[in-house]
Amino acid sequence: QQLRQAIEECKRAILALPEHSERQKDAVVRLIHLRLKLQELKDPGEDEPNIRVVLEHRFYKEKSKSVKQTCDKCSTIIWGLIQTWYTCTGCYYRCHSKCLPLVSKACVRAKVSHQAEYQLSICPESGLDSQDYRCAECRAPVSLRGVPSEARQCDYTGLYYCSSCHWNDLAVVPARAIHNWDFEPRKVSRCSMRYLALMVSRPVLKLREINPLLFNYV
Repeated sequence: QQLRQAIEECKRAILALPEHSERQKDAVVRLIHLRLKLQELKDPGEDEPNIRVVLEHRFYKEKSKSVKQTCDKCSTIIWGLIQTWYTCTGCYYRCHSKCLPLVSKACVRAKVSHQAEYQLSICPESGLDSQDYRCAECRAPVSLRGVPSEARQCDYTGLYYCSSCHWNDLAVVPARAIHNWDFEPRKVSRCSMRYLALMVSRPVLKLREINPLLFNYV
């Protein structure tokens, strides 16, 4: 409670001090330290287990304190110096310790192991209404108008995702490469990006069966 009061007092002091003055800058630095200290109290990490298994993810507690990462669940910065965080050894999903119970998507390495195949239709869109105007992964409400959240289409699955599940990552889409010899990277969801990265070294495409005319042109 005392820490929260100190934060509020520091915020008031920043507003009262002359803008861009050295005293205001010092107050901002103090506010940052106070907030980080509060976060540290909320997220003690020393007693966290080294291994956590969630939805086939095998999460290992990270030791690095200096590397700054982004949480794949809440899309905010992971401050390794004061926050506990985990990485899945299978698909490299990263998240805060506090976000682990909220992970809703199974590890894509499990899918690669059980069903190693590509989606070979080019951006097989079925429409946002078929998803009930919800993110294909976390089921958060989305719309093309961006209210309450922007609907972002994944060029690999053809499905729509919210901005937390689709960061506009770019990847070569196998269907476009096979059918159109198009290797231009397209925007894909986080889940699709991990899946494609894990599949890239697997010899699962029988090109002569999928597109026998391809060899006449390349």
